[in-house]
This record gives sequence, structure tokens and C-alpha cells, in this order.
Amino acid sequence: METSAPFEYTGDESLRQPIGAALGRVVDPEVAMSIVDVGLVYRVAVDDATVHVLMTMTSAACPAADAIVEDVEAELTRVLPPRYSVEVELCWEPAWTPERMSERAKRFMRW
Repeated sequence: METSAPFEYTGDESLRQPIGAALGRVVDPEVAMSIVDVGLVYRVAVDDATVHVLMTMTSAACPAADAIVEDVEAELTRVLPPRYSVEVELCWEPAWTPERMSERAKRFMRW
């Protein structure tokens, strides 16, 4: 486990670990690694009724974007109490760069 948080998190601390684990199970099929390790998740904000995930793709032309977003929604829905809805927002600024990858991902990609 890395010492720095892979993404910004605000909200109910009791949900931090299950949300992080759920996002860690979502795989970017183009690189066969977790979206957390690839550095696609920028921020998770939890309020009383919503879990908002701000994330990106490695490129705006990513053919797997829809599938990844669906997987994020499905994994989070499995671990969240029923009162929560999930919102996933794709953004392109700041643009994803390889520096966002975890050390494990960099080793895997031989960078």
C-alpha cells in the first residue's frame, strides 16, 4: 500500500475504505490494472445522499470509458448503504499523465 492517498476523499470516514476497495476492483481493460493504480480517480466526495466520483480516462478517445463508468457505478452500489446514489463525472482537466500512476502500476508498465 502506498503512503500517499491515490485520490482526494471528503465525507463520511466510515465509507472511505469500502469506497476505496470498490474502486480498486474496477479495472481499466486497456492496461489490465485497477483504475486507482492507473490514477484515473481524482476525487470522491460523499454527502448525505450521494457519492460523487470525479475521474478521467487516459485519453478522451478511450473506447472503454462507458464500461469503466458502469463498473464504477456497479461496484460502489454493491458496498454503499441503499440511501446513497452514485454520480460519476468524467473530466479532462487536468489531463491524465503517467505520473498519476501508483508505483505498482509504474513497475507493471516498466516505467
